[in-house]
Amino acid sequence: MKTYKLTIFEKSGEKLLDQLFKAASDKAAKEHGQQLIQAHAGEEKTYRCTSSDGRLLLFHI
Repeated sequence: MKTYKLTIFEKSGEKLLDQLFKAASDKAAKEHGQQLIQAHAGEEKTYRCTSSDGRLLLFHI
């Protein structure tokens, strides 16, 4: 399993969520990331989800 990091920001730059999680694949990580974003009402916020090797999986400004 690989480690992924999801961060959700306010427009001011304040971090609302900064969470590490593990997933079996990039696809599973994207799905889990989307669930976390929805759970924290972050759909309209700035967010990014990255893999431990630096790949960007989810991004929204």
